[in-house]
Amino acid sequence: MSLHLDPRQRAMLQEMGIRLFLPAAPPPLPSARPAQAGAAAPPAAAPPPPAPTPVVAASRPAPSAAAAAPAPAPGEAGTCAPAWLAPALAPYADGAAPVPPAERIRWLVLLECAHPAAPLEGEAGRLLDNMLRAAGLHRHPDTRIAALLRPSDTASAPDAAPPPGAPLPEALAQLQPDLVLLLGLGTARAVLGSRAPLARLRADTHRLSDGTPAVVSHDPAYLLRAPEAKADAWADLCRALVLARGLPGRPAASG
Repeated sequence: MSLHLDPRQRAMLQEMGIRLFLPAAPPPLPSARPAQAGAAAPPAAAPPPPAPTPVVAASRPAPSAAAAAPAPAPGEAGTCAPAWLAPALAPYADGAAPVPPAERIRWLVLLECAHPAAPLEGEAGRLLDNMLRAAGLHRHPDTRIAALLRPSDTASAPDAAPPPGAPLPEALAQLQPDLVLLLGLGTARAVLGSRAPLARLRADTHRLSDGTPAVVSHDPAYLLRAPEAKADAWADLCRALVLARGLPGRPAASG
């Protein structure tokens, strides 16, 4: 897949440590060698070795039913509390030169961050902003960014006021995103209800409970600790862009 990036977007990617390159040409196919006349016949197959003498294994007690069936891992069976989201922000609502209405996509970026009320603050927030701008998401005024709150963040006394934000199902019903980008293993597992490793989650396109497509990638804080993973994160974002291009656009909201 090729992306048409302007010089500013290329500079952002270079500043993030992501090198752009063209795929190498495939190696030429080896030419078939003509059969040589009078080739020596293959050597005769060696006789099979004698069958080993069977050994009677010592008898073992039959395992109990509890030991035969391992207990399911947390999050793989049963129901769990829905993920809770901080209020979503629209940092590019006033962006210049938005995309045409026919290509307008509602993106929802979910992640865990140190500043749930300001996910674009700090070094990790600036990296996320650069990645989204390099992908052109700043041209979609309906792009939303929301922080996922851990259970400890939402735990409170029974008579205390609920934390700001809303559970994930309510947030999806309100925001109605066309595509969700899940950044980080904790976010992906909480939203998808899966215990799969990040590599497996990144390899697939997922569907949320309401049918919204979702793509998983690394979170910005991890990319600061492991810059070598930035290229993989950019590949995930490019895959999300390809998926978004196949979605119907929405007209701009009136009034």
